[in-house]
Amino acid sequence: MSSRVNHFKTIPALAKTLGEASMTLGKASLDKKIKYLVDIRASQLNHCAFCLDMHVKEAKLHGERELRLYHVAIWRESPLFSAKEKAALALTEALTRIGEQGVSEALYSELREHFSEVEISELTFSIALINAWNRLQILSQMVPGALDSAYGLDRAELH
Repeated sequence: MSSRVNHFKTIPALAKTLGEASMTLGKASLDKKIKYLVDIRASQLNHCAFCLDMHVKEAKLHGERELRLYHVAIWRESPLFSAKEKAALALTEALTRIGEQGVSEALYSELREHFSEVEISELTFSIALINAWNRLQILSQMVPGALDSAYGLDRAELH
């Protein structure tokens, strides 16, 4: 069986640029817990096993409660998420599965209640970046957990 394309080897400059964009976003004002929820939800929607595995472990290492991680898939019904987190998750779904209507005025109004314009931009970039990463990893079929020791994710003790 032949291996799939490794984007980091075929076009390292673009992969590096995408990584730098992610690093820059990591320094933004957007709440890190919201960033992890966004990464997890988009990865669930896109069926990206590698990214889902990675971001669940990252979230746990940064103090996210395990039960909330289990509830991301049912965030609308779960009492464990704030109205602000639910607005971010709703935008994640709207921008990951873009419908003909795009982002509704109702959702945008909800976002404005909880986020500044800068935070809305950061959230939008976050969603765009995780969707790009998901698509790259889905094509390459990187094995979930393959880079755990390199990224220190083995410390999450999720086996």
